[in-house]
Amino acid sequence: MPHYTTSQIAQAACIHPNTVRFYEEVGFITKPARRPNGYRVYTELHIRQVALIRIAMRAEVLQCGLRKKAVEIVQLCALPDMDAAIAAAKEYALIIEAERARAKSAIRTVEAQLESGGVSDAPPVSLTRREAAIKLGITTDTLRNWELNGLIEVGRMANGYRRYDRAAMERLNIIRTLRCANYSLSAILRLMNKLSNADTVEVANALNTPEADEDVLSACDRLLYALSLARRDAKLILRTLKDMKKDFSTLQ
Repeated sequence: MPHYTTSQIAQAACIHPNTVRFYEEVGFITKPARRPNGYRVYTELHIRQVALIRIAMRAEVLQCGLRKKAVEIVQLCALPDMDAAIAAAKEYALIIEAERARAKSAIRTVEAQLESGGVSDAPPVSLTRREAAIKLGITTDTLRNWELNGLIEVGRMANGYRRYDRAAMERLNIIRTLRCANYSLSAILRLMNKLSNADTVEVANALNTPEADEDVLSACDRLLYALSLARRDAKLILRTLKDMKKDFSTLQ
């Protein structure tokens, strides 16, 4: 069975040798055996593990527990516990699908509101900040931050507390979806302003069309594109893990 040095592992993955050592320190790869002179001895297992790390860590979508789950997958593979890693990879794929569905739903909601002039036949709601945060799956501090950044304005009840009605919750659902897809606050604010000031708007185009004072990175911060890449990588991660499990005995 072939053995590899740190430099060879790094060269195969197009990374610095120190990055390979870092992966070992944080538990991203299985600890390699050492020669009598102290040099590390890597195997095909490490080649596969480093390749998996590169796939799992390149996702642009960091929120919604996706980065945490990606780290979990990598660490389980390093144990190595392939069955647990595969189970985590399936959960990772499910989270991505849920966010894709939420994103599409948010876009449909906005377009439907524009077509109907903002009229909704849904029953009214009146939620406190805490209740709204719980329903959205975010913290009250996050909700407060969105308000401070001008993403949303809400009215107040007679007692002075903020009141989140149906319109506010629908707007917050859109904001939450975009933030979970790693959209910047400026990109979200641009969309919100367009929705507030235009009679009609193509939501995806509003997100992806740069303004004169906008930098390229913000313009390229595209919701559905980022999620589609994450979805593709999730399938690749699962396939890689299954192959590693199948070939595990020969990788040692």
